[in-house]
Amino acid sequence: MRPVHTALAVLVAAVWGFNFVVIEIGLDHFPPLLLSALRFLVAALPAVFLVGRPTVAWKWIVGVGLALGVAKFGLLFTGMDAGMPAGLSSLVLQVQAVFTAVFAALVLGERPGRVRLAGMAVAFAGIAVAAVEQGASGPVFGFALVVAAAACWGVSNVLTRRAAPPDALNFMVWVCTVPVLPLFALSLLLEGPERDLAALRALDWGGAGVLVYVAWVSTVFGFGAWGYLLRRYPASSVAPFSLLVPVFGMSSAALVLGEAVSGLRWAAAVLLVGGVALTSFGRGPRRTVSAASAPGGPAASPVPPGPRRTTGAASRR
Repeated sequence: MRPVHTALAVLVAAVWGFNFVVIEIGLDHFPPLLLSALRFLVAALPAVFLVGRPTVAWKWIVGVGLALGVAKFGLLFTGMDAGMPAGLSSLVLQVQAVFTAVFAALVLGERPGRVRLAGMAVAFAGIAVAAVEQGASGPVFGFALVVAAAACWGVSNVLTRRAAPPDALNFMVWVCTVPVLPLFALSLLLEGPERDLAALRALDWGGAGVLVYVAWVSTVFGFGAWGYLLRRYPASSVAPFSLLVPVFGMSSAALVLGEAVSGLRWAAAVLLVGGVALTSFGRGPRRTVSAASAPGGPAASPVPPGPRRTTGAASRR
């Protein structure tokens, strides 16, 4: 990769890592489901009028929008609101690569090789260590919600790979239109109109800055730049930079929020990042005979996080 593109990949990883700190700050201004709904509303408008018509079928946009936008981000924001630390959230969420490989094996007929199976085992060992660390210092419920969010991200990755969008930014912007109404409805139902209205009435520059960052910087810029890199270089050259996300997430949470990083958390980080690396970049899976094996089917390797390029097309924490 050219140095300028290497710098861009590192910048995207830093943006996505610091995003967890911004989310933590945003939860002081908004209830979690309302914050998630506003994130997608601001990301979709006005970008949806600038990216052109959708380049894939609506069934894929709706499917990814529900799995990624409603389920993954709804669970992530709620888990962090329930006490899951920002730095640990940025780390645990990377187990989505393992869930992606598991779901791809079950749904797409992709059989991971021995290296990837070993990577899954190492990553889940990291999850176990992180669970022990979180159980000793905070509520386990929030931890479970973030793991569930990672599983939902795995579902959305498989759907994205089936969709094989040729334009990652166009796809992501249209995906952002789907979760808005369901998340607003869930917020009204579970968080209550009084709490939502109070948060909106109290909107200040800090809250507005949070929305700008999580919507335009993290979502529109982050996924757009990532998709640009995936269109210019092989996924195997770009995807390793995603492993920097928890590094930036944990370090920025320690610097900005004062989160302590214990020895157990470092051990969990080594196991999780190492396991995800093996799962994502090990030898490609062997496929069983299925519809997924047809020419133009989804590519093999799960790529955390962000959009992913499948064979012949660009396909996204």
